[in-house]
Order: sequence, then C-alpha cells, then structure tokens
Amino acid sequence: MSFEWLTEWLPFTFYYLMALLLFLANFAAWASILFLIPGNWIMVLFSALFYLFMPEESGKGISLTVLVIAILLAGLGELVEALGSSAGAAKKGASRRAMILALLGTFLLSVMGATVATPVFPPVGTVVGAILGGAVGAYLGAYVGEAWKGNVDVDRMEISRAAFVGRLLGVVGKLAIGVVILVMLTIDSLI
Repeated sequence: MSFEWLTEWLPFTFYYLMALLLFLANFAAWASILFLIPGNWIMVLFSALFYLFMPEESGKGISLTVLVIAILLAGLGELVEALGSSAGAAKKGASRRAMILALLGTFLLSVMGATVATPVFPPVGTVVGAILGGAVGAYLGAYVGEAWKGNVDVDRMEISRAAFVGRLLGVVGKLAIGVVILVMLTIDSLI
C-alpha cells in the first residue's frame, strides 16, 4: 500500500490549519481591544510570525505588502482611540488627573461590564458590557478627577460627558479598523 498521497496531503492541511489558528488568535486579539489591550498590534505580531514561519509558497501566505498595510492601520487605530478618548475631555478643559482617572475607570469598568453582561447575554453581552462599561468608567473617572482636583472653574458633568462620548467613539473606531485588519490578514493568508 502506497502512502504517497499522505506526503502531499499533510503540507496542504498543515498550512490551512496554521491559517485557521492565525485567524482564531487574531480574532481573540481583536476582541481584547475592548479591554484596552492593543489588539491591533497583537494581530500584526501574530501575522508577522506567520509571515516568517509560513513563507509564501505557490501564492499562499501573507504578503509583505499586506503586513505593512496592517502596521499602518494599527497605528491609525491607536490614533483614533487616543483622539477619541481624550480629545473631547481635553477640549472641555479636563485636567491631566481627570484624563488619567478616566483611562483607569475605562479599564476597570470595561472588565466589570463584560463580566456582568456575559452571563446575561452570552456572546453579545461581553462586547456591549465592555464598551458601555468602559464609557461609564471614562465618565466616572473624569468626574472624580475633576472633583478630586477641586476644579470649580470647569463643568465636571460636561467634561465627563465628553469623556464618555469620546471613549465610545474611540473604541468603536479602533474596533472598526481592527475588523479591516482581521479580514485583510485572513483573506491574504487563505488565498
């Protein structure tokens, strides 16, 4: 009995198994954006490792061009998140303390929101809980920061609202850019 078919079948199967693992790892990295983890950069790292260890053969594999575009998009995602999260609050006159506490509140309440909402609405609850929890955390952090600082010259509620809206817009923008990176890398690895 000849097993020549096995030697031809294994490399093909191994490649697509690795591409599937890359997709799953990149999807998990994308989801980590909700918790202030730089998921877009993690996707770029995983894909760069795939590029190094699974070189292009017969048209399959991640191209260097797509990897460079993913790097540029990850940088754009960070810029969108940073501008969205703090620009609105800073524009309203937020102190540095308020912005730092807004960031801390974002992290803590996004984790808490996901934890509370996951059992209630399993797949969707995690995402919604993390996004809304992060936005509420930004609101509370900015408000507490301004109150702690003792600023009476600024409108704490206005600054807090700006931090809330900015956080929502920033994370949604970064998630959208992350989806583009995820789809682009997945298609390039499979074709």
